[in-house]
Amino acid sequence: MSEHVFGPKRCRDSRKLAMEQCVQVHFYRCKICGMLIHQNGINPERKHVICCGREIDLLSGYSREEAVSLNPQIRLDYKIVGGYNDNAVQVFWNRTNHEVRPSWIYLKTFTGGYLKYVFPEKNPPLVFALADTDAFAYCDADPCLECTFRCKRGFELYAWIEAVGLVVVTLDKMSPYWESRETNTPGTGGR
Repeated sequence: MSEHVFGPKRCRDSRKLAMEQCVQVHFYRCKICGMLIHQNGINPERKHVICCGREIDLLSGYSREEAVSLNPQIRLDYKIVGGYNDNAVQVFWNRTNHEVRPSWIYLKTFTGGYLKYVFPEKNPPLVFALADTDAFAYCDADPCLECTFRCKRGFELYAWIEAVGLVVVTLDKMSPYWESRETNTPGTGGR
């Protein structure tokens, strides 16, 4: 096996963090002003979040499948790209219907998370560049082969879609094509 050279965005860990070590994230949204509040690693049942003079509710999320059953136009998908030193998560959505596009997307990672707003003129993909422990990868395949190692297992995407609410997508895909090194594009049958 050839030796890899570590880039400045890559940590030198010999293995990824366990899923149990990923900090949980909880979202609250004020129904009056629309303010979004997120908290990491705190038991949500013991917190009372106040906005606009009243307590706001903890958001409960729908899985991608549940969201599609509520609105069949929802097409939220992801792809892991990049190699050993430079990898990222690309997020895709249905760009033909502006009513079912995300307002914001949050990527929960091993070490925390990244929040990005999706402006109306933004076309997919939305790219989350990864660094340090979040960029851990076993191989240098680009795009990701979605093999049995699933380097990003434990990551989750949270997307707010006005037509449905909070949608949660777990980054746990495993492609049947990884041994043959075939790749697929998001939204196709092989993914």
